[in-house]
Parts: sequence; structure tokens; C-alpha cells
Amino acid sequence: MMSRIFFLLGALAGFLSVALGAFAAHGLRSQLSPEMLGAFETGVRYQMYHSLALLVTGYAARDSALRQFSYAGWLFVSGIALFSGSLYALATTGITWLGAVTPFGGLALLAGWCLLGYGFWKSGRQR
Repeated sequence: MMSRIFFLLGALAGFLSVALGAFAAHGLRSQLSPEMLGAFETGVRYQMYHSLALLVTGYAARDSALRQFSYAGWLFVSGIALFSGSLYALATTGITWLGAVTPFGGLALLAGWCLLGYGFWKSGRQR
């Protein structure tokens, strides 16, 4: 069941990253400063990377009962929301305190990668 959730969330996040990237390129380019447009594009890029990570996590969770894969997936979801979401909000609203949220999202993404790697390590040793 968890694998299906991560497949769905990964596909949805990937879809949204393409849509938001197109929106930035065509709708925001004239509205934002180059610095804020860069922040928005960083959010899009990291969202896409971690959308793919969610698909990998879903694939890994499909054949495993290891909790590390589930934790990794939820960390990726949280990280996308906090990291990319805060960059989107910062760029479009100019509310600077939102930048304080971004590192927490980055930490969630890093922890997700650590748990994903550990889960693969642990599942390989059990075979």
C-alpha cells in the first residue's frame, strides 16, 4: 500500500514541477527579479529530483517491509513541501522569513536520502 502512495505522490509532484517550471518560464519571468526567479527555479529543480526519489522509494517499498523506505518517502514528501514550497512562497510573495523554513526542508531531504540508502543496504543484507 505504501508503495502505491509514493508512486502517486511522486507522479503528482513530478507533474507539478513541470507545470510550475513552465509557469515560471512563461508567467513569472517578467514579474520576478532574477534572484527571485532563480529561487523559484531552484524549488522546481529540487522538487523534480525528489519526485523521482519518491518513485524509487515506492519501487523499493513494493517488495520490502522495511520501515526505512516508508520513513524516507515521508521525509521526501515533507522536504518537497518545506524546501520547494518555501522557495515558491518566498519568490512570489517576497515574505523573507519564509527563507527560514527552507533549511528544514533541506534537512528532511537529506535524511530521506540517508534512510533510502540505509534501507537498500539493509534489504541487500537480508537476501
